[in-house]
Amino acid sequence: MEKEMRIAVLIDAENISNKYTEVIINEANVLGNVICKRIYGDWTQQNMCSWKQVILDNSIRPIQQYSNISGKNSTDSSLIIDAMDLLYSDRINGFCIVSSDSDFTQLAARLREAEMYVLGMGEQKTPRSFISACNKFSYLDILYATSKKNAEEETGEPKDPVIEKNGEKKGKAGSGKTKAKAEKTGSHIEMIKMELQRLTEEHSDDDGWIYAAKLGSLLAKQFPDFDVRNFGHSKFFQFIESLGLFETKRNSGDLCFKLK
Repeated sequence: MEKEMRIAVLIDAENISNKYTEVIINEANVLGNVICKRIYGDWTQQNMCSWKQVILDNSIRPIQQYSNISGKNSTDSSLIIDAMDLLYSDRINGFCIVSSDSDFTQLAARLREAEMYVLGMGEQKTPRSFISACNKFSYLDILYATSKKNAEEETGEPKDPVIEKNGEKKGKAGSGKTKAKAEKTGSHIEMIKMELQRLTEEHSDDDGWIYAAKLGSLLAKQFPDFDVRNFGHSKFFQFIESLGLFETKRNSGDLCFKLK
């Protein structure tokens, strides 16, 4: 029986909102057994007070890091040093680096050189360099919005409208940002579709069929930030079927795809 991966979750609190905590913990738990949960920041700052209850509720160990020089982020250095200590402790074989900051790109790359699995988590604003350095990257803002939407649908409670100063109801908050994200996702899906076609042509059998698991694994290596939940699906085959590019069949119970 394959041993469960031992995970260290390291959170840059000065770069990530506490509203994502549940999503972060859930994603880490799916990956393996979370051995270590640490969060880094200057807890003497007033704007960090909102983390207190979240840290207590989720048993996360806060690491104090004073800003020794104005404009310099000491938190990043502290997180990186701890990650390397954990690497050489031989207790961990997987890391969750939670930040939207490109400063952790070299850390992710170094951990992967040591054959560690690296899951990055951050918002869609995260630089591509950090995303590419990870084995997998999850967009917290998308996962958070999806989980919130699902909760609202289950409870039947309407979404909170935005109230303008004159008391009139307005559309959803940040609708402009939502539209921009949708456009960004739209361009991204075109790249994914092209890559799916290329991978299928190169790795299918003589009849043009490829196992769904193999195709999913190959795609994830090309796009660390690929996640079917980003596109409103819960299963890989649902996402593939929505594209309208493939025929499907089952071979000994395993799902296979073939380009139409």
